[in-house]
Amino acid sequence: MFRGESIPFFRVLSSLIFSLKINDEGIQRGLTLSKNFGWGSRDMQDAGRIALESTNSSFSTISSHSERFGQFKDFAKENGVARMERVDAQLVEKYGKELADKVDADEMKASYAQNLISSVNSVMSAATRGEWKSVSPTKDCNIPARCNVRSEVTPSKVDPAKLSLNERQAAVVNLAQDLGLRSKEASLLNAKEAYSQALERAAILVSDGTKGGRIREVPITNQQQIQSLKAAAQAQGGARAVMPQDQNWKSWREGGLREAREAVSESSTARGLHDLRATYSAGRYASLTGHRAPCNGGKIQDRNADREARQQIAEELGHGRIEVVASYIGGRS
Repeated sequence: MFRGESIPFFRVLSSLIFSLKINDEGIQRGLTLSKNFGWGSRDMQDAGRIALESTNSSFSTISSHSERFGQFKDFAKENGVARMERVDAQLVEKYGKELADKVDADEMKASYAQNLISSVNSVMSAATRGEWKSVSPTKDCNIPARCNVRSEVTPSKVDPAKLSLNERQAAVVNLAQDLGLRSKEASLLNAKEAYSQALERAAILVSDGTKGGRIREVPITNQQQIQSLKAAAQAQGGARAVMPQDQNWKSWREGGLREAREAVSESSTARGLHDLRATYSAGRYASLTGHRAPCNGGKIQDRNADREARQQIAEELGHGRIEVVASYIGGRS
């Protein structure tokens, strides 16, 4: 442009619009970088910790919530969520149901699973400055309530649930109730081999899916157990175990096994398949002592016989400590 030449109005306007556009893009980039509700970090866990620090909570509380929230962050990332603004109740409920599956499979304690959800609620509440609506671990996520004694579930309460299940799902339910197997043990059981063992030696060996890899023997004391093993062997077909051969443990636990757990929970007082082991335990207690289990209103008549029965049941359930049996049949007081 030569000196003294006037600048056309349209060029001035275009320059102004271009400048505004650049500034607007810069603002948008700034907003994008300032994610996680602006808590000073692009990492969800770090941002959550900073948000918690603003609540004047104790160091131990902040540390505990942050550590637990880190597990949720990993879950969220696996589900395509990397920022707090995209976390919603549906995602937390999905996370909670996965935890409920682990509790039912005896891979996690109900109290810890509930704490994990509580930490998500605490962090999200702090991050949103109180706008977050808490997700209930029990009502929304189906995590069992904390209870010291499980309820015995009668077969008549469970039978209706089996009508909606396929053969493999029903087999796992029966094995949990009639032989006291954990859902993982029942799923990974070679039922054909176990059925043969039951007929030959009146006992089966449980090795796959056990806690700590401890092999144990479960006695066969009634015809119902034989029938359950026979049905499981038929459901197994040509597979290596009761669980479908084309699935791994995780997909089965969060798919078919979850459906079985929810069906049983809806039709009975059971909070999951794990509670069915209480039915087995109460039955064994009555058989070994001649009296109803304390959880069913029974009175301890002989403390030595009671202790021996508890020791036997603990071994059959795959527990190393006799004290754990109280959560299945009731305490000794």
